[in-house]
Amino acid sequence: MKREVVITILGPTATGKTGLAARLAFEIGGEVISADSRQVYRGMDIGTGKDYTDYVVEGITIPSHLIDIADPGYEYNIFEFQQDFHRVYNEIKGRGKVPIMCGGSGMYLETILKGYRLADESTDEEFMAELETKSDDHLIELLKTWKPLHNKTDIEDRRRIIKALLVARQCKIDEETLKAQRYPAIQSVIFGISFPRGLVKARITERLKNRLENGMIAEVEKLLASGILPERMMKYGLEYKFITMFITGKLTYSELFENLNIAIRQFAKRQMTWFRRMERQGFVIHWIDGRLPLEQKIEIILAFKGRAYSEKWV
Repeated sequence: MKREVVITILGPTATGKTGLAARLAFEIGGEVISADSRQVYRGMDIGTGKDYTDYVVEGITIPSHLIDIADPGYEYNIFEFQQDFHRVYNEIKGRGKVPIMCGGSGMYLETILKGYRLADESTDEEFMAELETKSDDHLIELLKTWKPLHNKTDIEDRRRIIKALLVARQCKIDEETLKAQRYPAIQSVIFGISFPRGLVKARITERLKNRLENGMIAEVEKLLASGILPERMMKYGLEYKFITMFITGKLTYSELFENLNIAIRQFAKRQMTWFRRMERQGFVIHWIDGRLPLEQKIEIILAFKGRAYSEKWV
């Protein structure tokens, strides 16, 4: 059986993943697949760090996928990501190109690399009606009996708890059917970009200053003006949460900067915790010092070609 192979570039926020993935794609004839849970949304550009210019290498625009595929306000989910990824992956392979997955969303990355069996959401009205009669605590306990709570956002509010229960229930119902439909785990050479912790913090702070000075607040104002409710906007977290709080008068500008800077640093720490857990589970991540020049990073990655696998990447 032919082995499916993808190159993965991962790392915490503000480490230059996109630029590295795009340059690598330029060098080896690849295309980039984003594994970012927020870059799927149109109009959410500065806050999610899409960095479109990173995809232009020596005047050539590198093809990128799963960016700007959903309207803001829509709840894109990991089930849709898994489907979209495999569709795009097969298209890239069909063109004879190398798929390069790039991102920092741990669950999105693992969904592909492990081949998680996921199910779409049920809309069973009777089950929904039954859930509505239960307390939040009861629903959380039920959810715990059906699935591990990998994602704390599943229990942030009642709507999310019920949504998670619908997905878990559908998995239970369709388990035998889904065995035949399971997406294959994708073999991957995984490269991670790392910086000393203090330097990551400094990069986050500098990037935040630049984004706030170059339109990030206006971006959120535009999204809110389009009809997205503040409560919904805040669900996107980090930049969109704190800037919405600033716009609605709940934070001063200095409070916005301080709180958001801390929150992004904490997020980067959680990302590294996730990647270390992946390593404990058996994933081999080849860490590259982020302080190295881009050309040297590329040389390190290319050195693995034909060494990590007996066949070529293409």
